[in-house]
Amino acid sequence: MEVLDWLAHWYEAQCDGDWEHGFGPEIGTIDNPGWFVKIDLAGTDCDGRAFEPIAHNYEHETDWWTCWTETNVFHGAGGPLHLRSLLETFRDWAMTPASERRAVVASGGE
Repeated sequence: MEVLDWLAHWYEAQCDGDWEHGFGPEIGTIDNPGWFVKIDLAGTDCDGRAFEPIAHNYEHETDWWTCWTETNVFHGAGGPLHLRSLLETFRDWAMTPASERRAVVASGGE
């Protein structure tokens, strides 16, 4: 399934008449240039889970991306061609059982 379709289905599955009024994913641009992704985890299957920070090619001017969790929020940021990388990293992490999660993070989620 294409990652945007997966995110739409994931979002729909979280909506319960209440959750969507205070939580949900945000996607926007940053001035580096690039993208940011912010996904509130409260009330989801990922609630309270930590994601060890991961960075890819972080020193490059445009071909970089990074993801982490902080205060129960998944964050991703990356260069202009890495929105898919951010969303796929979230998808892979969110769909991985907790018992296998460290292996995915260690391998970069790719």
